Amino acid sequence: MAAHRVAVVGAGWAGLSAAVTAIQSGHQVTVFEAAHRPGGRARTLPHGDLPLDNGQHILIGAYSQTLALMRTVGVDPTQALHRMPLRLIDPSGQGLCLPSGPTTLAFLRGVIAWADMPWRSRWSLIRLALGWRLSGFRCASDASVAQLCRDAPPDLMQALIEPLCVAALNTDAASASGQVFLNVLRDALFGPTGSADLLLPRQPLSDVLPSPAWAWLQAHGAQLHAGRPVRQLNPEAGGWVVEGQSFNQVILATPARESSKLLGEVARDWAASAASLQHEPIVTVWLRAQGAAWPCPMVSFPSHPGAPAQFGFDLGALGGPPHLFALVVSAAGPSLSDGLEACAQAVRQQVLQAMMPGAGQRTSDYDVVAVRAEKRATFVCSPGLSRPPMQIAPGLRAAGDYVDGPYPATLEGAVRSGHAAGSF
Repeated sequence: MAAHRVAVVGAGWAGLSAAVTAIQSGHQVTVFEAAHRPGGRARTLPHGDLPLDNGQHILIGAYSQTLALMRTVGVDPTQALHRMPLRLIDPSGQGLCLPSGPTTLAFLRGVIAWADMPWRSRWSLIRLALGWRLSGFRCASDASVAQLCRDAPPDLMQALIEPLCVAALNTDAASASGQVFLNVLRDALFGPTGSADLLLPRQPLSDVLPSPAWAWLQAHGAQLHAGRPVRQLNPEAGGWVVEGQSFNQVILATPARESSKLLGEVARDWAASAASLQHEPIVTVWLRAQGAAWPCPMVSFPSHPGAPAQFGFDLGALGGPPHLFALVVSAAGPSLSDGLEACAQAVRQQVLQAMMPGAGQRTSDYDVVAVRAEKRATFVCSPGLSRPPMQIAPGLRAAGDYVDGPYPATLEGAVRSGHAAGSF
């Protein structure tokens, strides 16, 4: 195929993936990014002297295209990411721990060894998983995760299903798509060996992919424009005009809302589909406690009204600043009803109550360092949701975690979307 002049609008993980793929295919690539640094909603932003990621992100072993992209741009995942078998343990050290080894066997061994979960609930989980596998990981398109797991005991829902659902889809089980949830379980818990492993960044998130990808693109001849938003996109014979330049192909890799605004007069049906997506926020609260250490780099917290965080991360154990902890509140809409600071204080009290009994720490030991809310972190992944397609018009494609695909709004979903959009 002859080389095209390709414009990539947006340098988040989807845009970077699209640009790298297009370069590898021999095309001439120009990237426009409104911010002054790449990474989109998954990058590192300074907070005083602390480099804090814009939300704590988790990767898993099943993120094959993300890991491949990291290697392409010169990042060694074994150095950048802390790999550990899936562990969903609470502050007391109890919970589900999968051993190493073939994924399905590890899942069965982990469930059988889940000592603090009653046998009836463990057996219920095994029967559910067997049923999902026998069905080919398919369910009715209008089924929610709650309906998919309607036979699961309440303790199993609270300890495993709800946390997995909100972590993967950023949507509560009653409102989340059962089919998308099954897609995630199929590729993670029942994929190749290591698919379910947790991969936790042990360096700033911008260094995990965005900055190396930006440098790789520059080294391979891409024209890079940071701090340059695209405000108009116009069709012309044989292509499109972006910021006064003509291109054969344009890949729009901005968030759904921004893409919809840009295309309101160019592709009205597509823009309306993108604009119709509902979104959920994610809140991250950073706490510092001198001398504190957690039983695992990632800890699962029982979440309920007044105790909003589902997961916490010991950043010191991951090579970050010592005694610094990141707490994540997914599907955070209800938790923000009284404001961001109130949410942060609720998280602090939740951690104090969970950690105090065995840690011997004073209530002043956990202090709020920072709190951030990504108000439109992910789309609401509801049953039967119709997502905008990749192809918008001849020579115009969309890339992003919200574009039609099998995954929810995840880093892997963004990278896969970008790779598909950049392949022509």
